[in-house]
Amino acid sequence: MRSVIPVLTVVLGIFLLWYAAAIWLNAPWAYDKATRSGEVLTTQTLVADTWSQEKPKLPAPHQVGAEIWKTTVEKKITSKRSLIYHSWVTLSATLLGFGLGTGLGIALAVGIVYNRTMDMSVMPWVIASQTIPILAIAPMIIVVLNAVGISGLLPKAMISMYLSFFPVVVGMVKGLRSPDAMQLDQMRTWNASASQTFWRLRLPSSMPYLFTSLKIAMAASLVGAIVGELPTGAVAGLGARLLAGSYYGQTIQIWSALLMAAALAALLVGIIGLIQRVTLRRMGMA
Repeated sequence: MRSVIPVLTVVLGIFLLWYAAAIWLNAPWAYDKATRSGEVLTTQTLVADTWSQEKPKLPAPHQVGAEIWKTTVEKKITSKRSLIYHSWVTLSATLLGFGLGTGLGIALAVGIVYNRTMDMSVMPWVIASQTIPILAIAPMIIVVLNAVGISGLLPKAMISMYLSFFPVVVGMVKGLRSPDAMQLDQMRTWNASASQTFWRLRLPSSMPYLFTSLKIAMAASLVGAIVGELPTGAVAGLGARLLAGSYYGQTIQIWSALLMAAALAALLVGIIGLIQRVTLRRMGMA
């Protein structure tokens, strides 16, 4: 109970600030309507108007909640207006990109740790790759892949992979190098081979670092999948919902898609956290 109260307090504070910001940002439109119609706005009518506008600058929390309810519970999963349908489209690209990024990241990390040439040559390029804005490189990736006949899920997954492999590389390099000199000397005393040292010392020692980096990579992969949907004019996915909402000024739709993406990210990161606790407990690290 003690841990729940602080969380609820923070959530309540966010909602209060959100409602107050909705009044502040939506008030000019309410005053403009009142001026043109010759009405006098009281505090009560001002609050009611700013919390119920059809296309507000900032929708109130209950408006976003109603939109999420309408597009999840009241719509069939297969409906093109269902947020669950669009979330699944984005999720499929996210998981594929996350899997590709994790595999690439672990492979590069092993090479960097065990090969000095890769450490000196590949690692700087890995770091430099993240200095390129994803909004600039995403259209390039999509255009190049489309030119060779690859479209649909894979281009979005490639963008997700581009964002997700970096934290895995950094985390795994740190983890594989985490055993101290005494532990490595002990393995040499036992005449352990490089592969035995890897499987029995370096890899188990890297697990806490790996799971931490996987959480970051999963969130980055979701961002990549959404960004990948923007330059393609996609008709499905959370990115498509954001794009359609921005085209038609549907801010409530935009915010509902944003909150759905945040909830999806929290769910995916939570699943990784659960796997982390189970794995580390079985390894005797928790």
